[in-house]
Amino acid sequence: MEQIITFLGAGSMAEAIIAGMTANNIVPAKQIIATNHSNKERLKELAEKYQIQTTSNKQEAVSKSDVIILAMKPKDIRKATDEIKSWLNKDKVIVSLLAGISTTFIENQLNESNPVIRVMPNTSATIGLSATTITGGQFATEENMKLVETLIQSVGTTEIIKEDEMDAFTAIAGSGPAFYYYMLEAMEQFVHEKGLDMEIAKPLIVQTIKGVAEMLNTSPDSTKTLREKITSPGGTTEAGLKALADHEFQQAVIACLHKATDKSAELRKNFEK
Repeated sequence: MEQIITFLGAGSMAEAIIAGMTANNIVPAKQIIATNHSNKERLKELAEKYQIQTTSNKQEAVSKSDVIILAMKPKDIRKATDEIKSWLNKDKVIVSLLAGISTTFIENQLNESNPVIRVMPNTSATIGLSATTITGGQFATEENMKLVETLIQSVGTTEIIKEDEMDAFTAIAGSGPAFYYYMLEAMEQFVHEKGLDMEIAKPLIVQTIKGVAEMLNTSPDSTKTLREKITSPGGTTEAGLKALADHEFQQAVIACLHKATDKSAELRKNFEK
């Protein structure tokens, strides 16, 4: 890939994507530029670790780039777009990693017809296993979308969605890892209560999760059928599932996802007032 990619912001998500791009030879390191507001030590660290270019001269970085990835804090978006818009031409693709910021808002801030594409990775991007949703603004072409999808597939799987679906998919995939971790915290508490050795229990928990994920990925059966195949009448699994049902586990999960979806929509609307 011959495009020059510039990251405006050099935090953990930017690093995860840089690591994926370079490790998978999606983009040569010399064609990646990272810049941030003031942390020169962070830029030095990234340059040494990934052999990418770094600079404090944002104008130079933006001017010579084909793809500009917005990876600053969401609260800084207005300042960032005000700063860069005079350095853009209409062919530069703008990619946003910012939660709660719509493509329309960024388009309006830039006041240009640049392709704007919104990407929502999750924290598993740091190990190349993100579940990432991608949505394009009104000026994003199919070619632009394919380009960004290729870049982001370096840190996991991707799905292209409609922008009005982003809040709900943020709940499922963006926030999703935290909800699984929360359930696993309960399993760890059970391990402690039973006086079991965590060094033995943790690999079993982790392998169980991997097995479930692989079954979901490869089996033609529905989730419900897979559950029923494990549940023998009068058995241990049935007893555990009854306890979950008594505590309205599924309803709690659905409520959790609705709340996360609503909060995503609220943050977006409040920000754009």
